[in-house]
Amino acid sequence: MNRIEDFPLLVLAFSFLGMWLSARIGRFICRKQGAGEIEGSKDFSIIMSAILTLLSLIIGFSFSMAVNRYDLRKNCEEEEANSIGTEYLRADFLPAGDAARVRALLRDYLDQRILFYSARVNRQLQQVNATTAQQEIDLWAVVQAPATARPTALVALTASGMNGVLNSQGYTQAAWLNRIPGEAWVLMAVIAIFCNLMIGYGSHRAAVKGILFLVIPLVVSISFFFIADIDSPRRGVIRVSPVNLVNLSQSLQSH
Repeated sequence: MNRIEDFPLLVLAFSFLGMWLSARIGRFICRKQGAGEIEGSKDFSIIMSAILTLLSLIIGFSFSMAVNRYDLRKNCEEEEANSIGTEYLRADFLPAGDAARVRALLRDYLDQRILFYSARVNRQLQQVNATTAQQEIDLWAVVQAPATARPTALVALTASGMNGVLNSQGYTQAAWLNRIPGEAWVLMAVIAIFCNLMIGYGSHRAAVKGILFLVIPLVVSISFFFIADIDSPRRGVIRVSPVNLVNLSQSLQSH
């Protein structure tokens, strides 16, 4: 199921509009209550600084969470390529017929893993996942037969390598599902709205209004956009490309 964070441009538009409206509402309340003197008060400045500091810290933590998850997805892609390449070589330890079958299945499996990284539509992703699941069953079956018939150390090593291939796919799946919690997004949005409400409430001069009413919402919404873009595995501009898997596929085709 898609979330709004999966569409970074929508995050940018909605967050900017929401914060700009919040500042306008704050200014409207200020005019209604005649609170023009509050901007120069010491208490208001302290509260305003505290909320802005809290917002900046939460944005920084969320950005760090998004970058860590992006790095994890990259590491999982490298691990998948290494596991598949190693198992392709270990197929030499199997009987000739089984080795040829394993290599053919691994090449097809590798194509599906590349499609997994490039899929953006849920329907295409579901098809890739279904095909991958069936291929994993076939891969394990073709290794299980010789491992049961000839339980030697080398055949066991090949079976262990196939287990690593299947595990690496599971780790990748888990990494792509590991996103910034929705509660963190709600917390950032609430604090950002309160910040802009207070900016509007404390700003009664035209010069201040013209700057803060646009700059603060724009800067914060760009930050939200950047976080959402990195955290979105499929719809963001910054995505994990299957560079290692593609290079492995080209290498196996030449082999």
